[in-house]
Amino acid sequence: MTATDNALQSWPYPCWIAHRGAGKLAPENTLAAFRLGAAHGYRMYECDAKLSADGVVFLLHDDTLERTSNGHGVAGDQPWTALSQLDAGGWHSRRHAGEPLPTLEAVARFCQANHHALNIEIKPTTGTELVTGRAVAQAVLRLWHLPPNGSATLPDGRPTPLLTSFQPEALAGAQAVAPGVRRGLLLESLWTGWLDVAVGLGCEAVVCDQVLWDAITVAQVRQAGMRCLAYTVNEPAAAQRLLDLGLDGIITDRVDLFPPG
Repeated sequence: MTATDNALQSWPYPCWIAHRGAGKLAPENTLAAFRLGAAHGYRMYECDAKLSADGVVFLLHDDTLERTSNGHGVAGDQPWTALSQLDAGGWHSRRHAGEPLPTLEAVARFCQANHHALNIEIKPTTGTELVTGRAVAQAVLRLWHLPPNGSATLPDGRPTPLLTSFQPEALAGAQAVAPGVRRGLLLESLWTGWLDVAVGLGCEAVVCDQVLWDAITVAQVRQAGMRCLAYTVNEPAAAQRLLDLGLDGIITDRVDLFPPG
């Protein structure tokens, strides 16, 4: 059996992954979204993690606060004491008004209590790619009680988080701190050298915009010993096309439409 065969046999994550907790059905990247994803039977979630000005790892997609909270300005320029007071739910619906931004620690507790898996997208504030990758990896080591170099599995055999990023420098930071934790390169285009970069970063997965996957791209990634995941898949026909290609993971907003089994 080759190293490639070993890598392709050891993938422990569910196929269906809830985007930002529960897609658009709840305020993204909040514990309310994670709870709703769980209520629909999902056992793995994707989320976005970045750093506050004082080094707290918390969940937020954008560099700025305006779209998904009542805050203003660049989130990474503000201390956690200020960020923790924001309303990250009222923008979505009255029902979720007052929902706070969660720390990665709070999300880790939720996932561990429910024996659920997590895909942490390292989403650095612009200019902080390396330091954010290192900080997220350090947080994973601490919160999942892993050995110094990290591990792909917990003592009971469940998988530790999958760390992904569009930023190779962020993945390099994570690799330097926790080489034993699985990594994946996110792609919105197939830029020159993408496969070599993923291999060089020791990635176990490539996570593409769904339209980039075809039989040739799948074969390239498989040949390199990595898994194939797609985002953000919300239409049944698109999902079926990807399943027919043999993809290993599908990230979706439609936790109400696609059964997670």
